[in-house]
Amino acid sequence: MEHYDLQTELVDHLTNDIEAIWEERPELSSEEARVQSFKKFGVFGFMEVVEERQKTMGKRYRKYLWNYFKQWFELPQLLITISIFIIFYMAFSSSLADVFYMSSFILLAFWSFYRGNRLNKEFKRKKEMTKRKWLLEEIIFKQASAVGFIFISQIFNADNLINGAFISSIGIVVVSVVFTLARLFSYVSLLVLPNEAENLLEKTYPEYNL
Repeated sequence: MEHYDLQTELVDHLTNDIEAIWEERPELSSEEARVQSFKKFGVFGFMEVVEERQKTMGKRYRKYLWNYFKQWFELPQLLITISIFIIFYMAFSSSLADVFYMSSFILLAFWSFYRGNRLNKEFKRKKEMTKRKWLLEEIIFKQASAVGFIFISQIFNADNLINGAFISSIGIVVVSVVFTLARLFSYVSLLVLPNEAENLLEKTYPEYNL
């Protein structure tokens, strides 16, 4: 198990369990209490601890993602968000709406893929250089890498996804909103969170700089 926070989590669980065993049976040696604790947990017991930790860090990641994302709907970033929406709305209202749509989708997909690939390589290099590895850090970089694959995988379905949307003003508004949100989401997940990874790790793990 390579993640330092998972290792400490398991050690804490074992330590607490061994102490509980000693309280019930003080005649046991430390080795006997440890063996009994290991038997109690078993393979699946440890997996439950790991899965619970993964869920906790997943929730923490989504919380950070949401906190940065919602800032774009608060002043002064809200003005930029509105500007992005207006640009998309004007482009999708023109006679070249289909061209703007496909070009915007392809640019977003390839930029996300390129950026995600770079982050994946950066994360691998960092893993080789650092002794301690952190689950939240892996989630930040792995999720960022996945965004590019998601957009790339939908390029050939792009026409079907938007079929008939430009024939009504409501459809144009919906598409503009979706593209605005997609741009903001990719920006936050692929740029903001990876750039803020160090600060977020320090905030999450008190022992990060020890």
